[in-house]
Amino acid sequence: MSGDKTDKAVLWTAEDAAAATGGRLAGPSAWTATGVTIDSRKVAPGDLFVAIRGPNFDGHVFVGAALAAGAAAAMVDHLPDGLPANSMEGAPLLIAPVDPLEAMAALGAVARAHCGARLVGVTGSVGKTGTKETLRHVLSAQAPTYATEGSLNNHWGVPLSLARLPADSVYGVFELGMNHAGELGPLSRQVKPHVAIVTTVEAAHLEFFSGVEAIADAKAEIFEGLDANGVAVLNRDNGQYARLAAAARRHGLTHIWSFGTHEEADARLVDCSLHATCSAVTAVIRGERLQYCLSQPGRHWVMNSLAVLLAVKALGADVAAAARSLSSLQPVKGRGTRKRIRLSQGAFTLIDESYNASPAAMSATLEVLGKIDPGAGGRRIAVLGDMRELGNRADALHVALAEPLRAAQVDAVYACGPHMKMLFDRLPAAMRGAWTETSVELAPIVTGAVKGGDVIMVKGSLGSRTGLIVDALAALDSGHESEDKAASRTTNQPQAAQSAQGPRG
Repeated sequence: MSGDKTDKAVLWTAEDAAAATGGRLAGPSAWTATGVTIDSRKVAPGDLFVAIRGPNFDGHVFVGAALAAGAAAAMVDHLPDGLPANSMEGAPLLIAPVDPLEAMAALGAVARAHCGARLVGVTGSVGKTGTKETLRHVLSAQAPTYATEGSLNNHWGVPLSLARLPADSVYGVFELGMNHAGELGPLSRQVKPHVAIVTTVEAAHLEFFSGVEAIADAKAEIFEGLDANGVAVLNRDNGQYARLAAAARRHGLTHIWSFGTHEEADARLVDCSLHATCSAVTAVIRGERLQYCLSQPGRHWVMNSLAVLLAVKALGADVAAAARSLSSLQPVKGRGTRKRIRLSQGAFTLIDESYNASPAAMSATLEVLGKIDPGAGGRRIAVLGDMRELGNRADALHVALAEPLRAAQVDAVYACGPHMKMLFDRLPAAMRGAWTETSVELAPIVTGAVKGGDVIMVKGSLGSRTGLIVDALAALDSGHESEDKAASRTTNQPQAAQSAQGPRG
């Protein structure tokens, strides 16, 4: 393996990939790979395509398409069908002796062993991706930094991310997710992070757990990959802090750092001023007092920024410089991006929170919505899809959103999904916009109701497909297609690791 500072640095030579996996080369064997992918739709020239088997597709079927799209080679466990006739000798293949997913994990293990970067693992019921992207942003300003793309945080996404780790990285940030007990530990043991962040433990994926305490125990599996010198970064204000800290100690960790408002927190919030588009923060990070502007609004972003700065401290990077970088942080698609959509009678503000949802995340984003003043004659509108995997508490947790909606002074609620029906029916009549079974049915109702001056926030679990409503609203802008809509097109080809199973908490 080798790497330079260009965007197309070589990640794998054919010989190195074969040695890492114990595989054999077929066809041309002088190839080099500048990327690794498991999605034939997203092949970039120079990628190594790994033909994994998903729940719906076998990647071997798409080897020909991947090579035609410019893949440098394909990693398979048998000679695939579907390549052009008489071209097998010309197909650059790495034939692994094990399942391609296991072989990809072997690539990741070698990449991890050859990289001297200081690594952070990030998990939590909410805030994982935002925290990961914030770490990427502040650390990249100081040294070469690699981070998980999107939410590739499961048993496919983590080894894929490790296989993409450049050898010359100084820092690395990996998002680790789960929705069942026993899933996070193996991921942490693969990454072997030096710092592990648990952003918070909340009611998420309750369908698969007996309660929040069981979720905390599953999150504590992230400590399995840390050695005794690793640093655990925990939310001191969270009700599960003591449980997590005890678990960290059982794993032999002695460096347990905390963040929050608690007077004993290592990263302590002194004061913050929350505004519609940003926050002004004063904090003390292990004795260093800092004042900084955080470009993302909401108290939840403020709290996660403390975790970020504490992790920066644990990595040995420049904390003050990282705090300054927070003023230029940009939101992640589907997690707070804002657009002004022009209509003939004016413009409205669209807030895209459609990627995922949980009770804690819903409350946090509704609080942000409440701080945004609509334009003349406009309204605050919440478009909500079901929150998934909440088990037998789902209806009660949806109904409980009535209070944050009231506190945010939301004027109209448009909702879809059977659980949101329980909330919708309990709202004051004046607040009820419309309810439908699906987001497909709701989209034209919302686009027909929005008007100039409105502020409209769209949020729901990924399975609720509220992104369709975001696309429909964005398309109202002068009739041209939005960037989000273009990026969301899909075909009947194998889905990427994360999209195949959805995000994990």
